[in-house]
Amino acid sequence: MIKLLILLIFIPIFCIAQNQVSKTMVFDDNVREYIVYIPTGYDGTVHFPLLFSFHGGGGYASEFIQTNDMRPIADTANFIAVYPQGALDFDAVDDGGQASTSWIHKAPTDHDDIFFVEAMIDTLSAQYSIDNDRVYACGYSEGGIFSYELGCRLNNKIAAFSAVSGSMLSDYYRTDIYGWDACSPTHPTAMMLIPGTVDQNPHSNYDGFSYEDMSLYLSVDEITSFWSNFNNTDINPVIINVENTSLNDGSTVEKKSWLNGNNCTSIQELKVIGGDHDWPGTFGNMDINASQEIWKFVSKHDINGLIDCNAVMGEYQFDIIQTKKIIKKTDVLGRVIKEVKNIPLLYFFDDGTVEKKIIIE
Repeated sequence: MIKLLILLIFIPIFCIAQNQVSKTMVFDDNVREYIVYIPTGYDGTVHFPLLFSFHGGGGYASEFIQTNDMRPIADTANFIAVYPQGALDFDAVDDGGQASTSWIHKAPTDHDDIFFVEAMIDTLSAQYSIDNDRVYACGYSEGGIFSYELGCRLNNKIAAFSAVSGSMLSDYYRTDIYGWDACSPTHPTAMMLIPGTVDQNPHSNYDGFSYEDMSLYLSVDEITSFWSNFNNTDINPVIINVENTSLNDGSTVEKKSWLNGNNCTSIQELKVIGGDHDWPGTFGNMDINASQEIWKFVSKHDINGLIDCNAVMGEYQFDIIQTKKIIKKTDVLGRVIKEVKNIPLLYFFDDGTVEKKIIIE
């Protein structure tokens, strides 16, 4: 009876603490939508980081939250997850001839979602306790392209970012086609990309894409060269092969890390060899989980670079290449406990993952 009572008390508290809210704002004469997930540990007394996740072209936030589900990671690692909804772009249509959702609006429209993201940051900072030095971005496909744009043109507010199956616009495309400024970040900026080597989409091809002699989308090598040069990292990356734990997904992963950048920043490529236009961990390659890898990477940085740069650089270099760390162990009711045998325990790691283990005596 006592055990049942404890369980009944515990479940409502857990449900109340979690909060997923659909929000709207009028921006640029359009009603814009975004989903905000507040993790279980948020109570307004501590500043929480903010992570934006951008769906692909033609996609929807309500679907992408299932593909790139940051909610369980947010509950463990304590950050607020935001899923904005792209607006309809009437210069872009889907296969059925309908207007498609988009982040990079096609010319001749002058709509620029960079300012929509800036408005969301300001609005959320007024509504919640936000660590404005730790605002991150990630995205898939066109959402990945847009993440690069945030890293380039909203750099004063974005601490670090990641792109999955999406390339970076060339400066020609950015300046001559869209009339934007060239990519000009203002602070050392950590960046991670997760490309597939057999992705044939023009905007995410591993080798880039050009029209006649005009470069439109950069190759992966050009992207990593740009950001490693900007951050003044080591010229040559550290390369390791990620364990091939999923033998039937038709792909493997090679991790390349450019280290020792300004303020201890780094650039990382998770090269999915044989990978297509995928989100690893959900579909495509299953040796890595893109959502977990993104948070593990970006969360170690703030707007100035690696957090506690001088104090932790040696440990960080090992960690970025090799391992993850246990931050606590609890029983199934969430009570912090020392390691014991013959009962299930939950192991919480610093990359936001949780593993259930039983040590048998």
